[in-house]
Amino acid sequence: MQNTKLKWIYLVILSLVWGSSFILIKKSLIGLTPMQLGALRTLFAAVFLFLIGFRSMKTIAASDWKWIIISGFFGTFIPAFLFAFAETEIDSGIASILNSTTPLVTLILGAFIFSIRFNKNQLIGVIVGLVGCIALILEGASVNPNQNYLYALLVLCASVCYAINVNIIKRYMQHISPMAIANGNFIVLVIPSVLVLYQSDFFRSDLISNPRMHESLIYISILAVVGTGIAKVLFNKLVQISTPVFATSVTYTIPIVALLWGILDEEQFTFYQVLASSVIVLGVYLANRNR
Repeated sequence: MQNTKLKWIYLVILSLVWGSSFILIKKSLIGLTPMQLGALRTLFAAVFLFLIGFRSMKTIAASDWKWIIISGFFGTFIPAFLFAFAETEIDSGIASILNSTTPLVTLILGAFIFSIRFNKNQLIGVIVGLVGCIALILEGASVNPNQNYLYALLVLCASVCYAINVNIIKRYMQHISPMAIANGNFIVLVIPSVLVLYQSDFFRSDLISNPRMHESLIYISILAVVGTGIAKVLFNKLVQISTPVFATSVTYTIPIVALLWGILDEEQFTFYQVLASSVIVLGVYLANRNR
């Protein structure tokens, strides 16, 4: 299948998977602390990826490991904790909306740090999509006035991490298979995750016997295997067959899925948020149409 068609298939799949990740984070936090959630998400995903693709790491050259390490921390480890802490204070739908700043940050970092060019259509699409995101944020703030939006800064920091990661993959790791990149990322993160989990008192007997933790472990397992493990491989491939701006434009369609899950979980959703979501979709189209 041609890359032009394949990249759109990846975009749709990742939108559904990552759009569902925010509600899974919310449910996981019922029985887990943010530190436990971030560490377990990384460890479960690592085990899954090792089982299906451990041998792929043999293809990674010694000179590539520095980029693998940086990609692992910025693309997976740090954001996992930032989102976990953010969702202790703001709704899952709002967190997904704030994450939509990633394409704009990616474009800026790509142009000024990684020397990756962008065209006029991409710039216009990013701006239009960002307008839609701002509208969603403002409407969300009016619907949920009691939420602490200082925690929104954590999501914005995660967006910067994602932008750094996607530019690194596009600039320095085009020749490495997506499976090898994912496995390399997670083998580096195993020891830090175990240390964080140990420090979080996860292994205390009273916590392990807590029914809420058992339920949370089910949610975090789904999040880790599908939302982190499988999605990580698909995203690495998407970055390689498209542009950084296209790959990160998945963060424009994620909020639509996340907000639908929020409705099912009795989070409020208004008509104006529907309009703003439509503007986001328009931004994705403008950013990726042919010049």
